[in-house]
Amino acid sequence: MAALVPLFVTTFALVLAAAAADPDTLQDVCVADLTSGIKVNGFSCKSVANISAADFFFDGLAKPGVTNNTVGSLVTAANVEKIPGLNTLGVSVSRIDYAPGGLNPPHTHPRATEIAFVLEGELDVGFITTANVLISKSIKKGEIFVFPKGLVHFQKNNGKVPAAAIVAFNSQLPGTQSIATTLFAATPPVPDNVLTKAFQVGTKEVEKIKSRFAPKK
Repeated sequence: MAALVPLFVTTFALVLAAAAADPDTLQDVCVADLTSGIKVNGFSCKSVANISAADFFFDGLAKPGVTNNTVGSLVTAANVEKIPGLNTLGVSVSRIDYAPGGLNPPHTHPRATEIAFVLEGELDVGFITTANVLISKSIKKGEIFVFPKGLVHFQKNNGKVPAAAIVAFNSQLPGTQSIATTLFAATPPVPDNVLTKAFQVGTKEVEKIKSRFAPKK
């Protein structure tokens, strides 16, 4: 199984790059200058004279993430902010670790399609179409599931042991909007009267939910 992981990452990086959501590169490399004050669609390029192998390397996915949080999961991203050499290449990956019962809550990636490969354990996964239809399946070690660009989706470990997955995106920075956090922890806050109307609940219920997402003091 260990041999399948690099094969998965390489194959799907190539596939996703061929259908990249990001603009095509016009040069060999455009290593992101993350300190530049110049704002472009992406990041401005470092001088080629200043790039090195370190700009194309990241070891942050080698070890499981710590999942002792309220949802029981942790996403470790390997995107352009961690690997500057990904700038303009239209690909990125993440590792997701799940405690037993852990959830990667419903969320969207506005700039990318996602494809998930289960490293360990079993996951219940699904996405919701714009027709409000749930497409879901239980997947296990070695299996793959695809989440179309922009659609709300989730993964949950319903097993009694930890689980992990590697996910790939056809964007250097796919973006993530967690539905609950977006609605109940925005700054400035979404007005209560918007949320009470949308969810058909009272103000007390909305305030209670907001308090659960408030930053810890």
